Amino acid sequence: MTALRRTATWLSAALVLASCRHEEARPDEQDAPFVLQLPPGAPALPVPQDNPLTEARVRLGKMLFFDERLSLGQGISCASCHFPDRAFSDTLPLSRGANGALGLRNAPPLFNLAWHPAFFRDGGVPTLEQQVLAPVHDEREMNSDLVQVAGQLRDVEPYATLSRTAFGRPLDGYVITRSIAAYERTLVSGWSRYDAALQGDASALTAQERHGWELFMSPAVGCAGCHSGFDLTDHSYRNVGHLPQPDSDPGRQRITLNPADRGRFKVPSLRNVARTAPYMHDGGLATLEDVVAHFNNGGNGDAGTDPLVRPLGLSAQDRSDLVAFLRALTDERTLDQVP
Repeated sequence: MTALRRTATWLSAALVLASCRHEEARPDEQDAPFVLQLPPGAPALPVPQDNPLTEARVRLGKMLFFDERLSLGQGISCASCHFPDRAFSDTLPLSRGANGALGLRNAPPLFNLAWHPAFFRDGGVPTLEQQVLAPVHDEREMNSDLVQVAGQLRDVEPYATLSRTAFGRPLDGYVITRSIAAYERTLVSGWSRYDAALQGDASALTAQERHGWELFMSPAVGCAGCHSGFDLTDHSYRNVGHLPQPDSDPGRQRITLNPADRGRFKVPSLRNVARTAPYMHDGGLATLEDVVAHFNNGGNGDAGTDPLVRPLGLSAQDRSDLVAFLRALTDERTLDQVP
């Protein structure tokens, strides 16, 4: 998609949503709050006041997330690139969208999104509600139109009833974006063996995994310099020295237009990382062993590589232990809490 066409598409979609931003009508019936379970140690879940989690909203959002009709008969749903059993990530380096088109970047996993300050690998969208627009309209993804989607689904049950219950209005672009965003906020990670160890379970990790954890936290190795906090990311943007072709993807520079941001991408969470291969913005590293080797080597020599990425000199056993710890970050229960 050309820059001009992409801008026109976004402006068109934004105008559609803006035209819907009047006060919501009163729902036809009482919509109960959605009771979301949070793992021990998780911070309070930030939820916009104008899009609370309710039973009807998240149920409607989940149904739309898995509905290929969002691509107007082209066989692509949100779940086509975000598989629940892969922590809502893809198995391909670049996802295939409508007409077999390849996506721009590796599809990121979807969990703990409520705590993210921005979305996409370059942080180009500030809210989950706005994030929903991009894959629907992108010609490399659903290659669709939100207005047409809403028109086709407006009278379809149970969408019609759920929309009235949740928002007090017929299903439209406003309802679609907000309900999918509500569902995505319920995808919470934090029930791994690592979390059990944090809560004091001395038997949760093996000796090898504990040594890997020590390496992970060691300033000499530096993983925790970027992968910190509850979600194991500081949400910063870093060039980690993985640019196979120096000018292939500008990363954060595409948003800021600042040359210093060339090759910088959003630091991903390491939760469920054993399920989200392949890795990096282009899916260019196939395994966790490849990722650890990349950082042990200090990247590939790109001039803009972050100073935190440097040769580490880890032994083969250290690298194996670090991978073992990363595998212990996998949730022991499903991320999806919506029946």
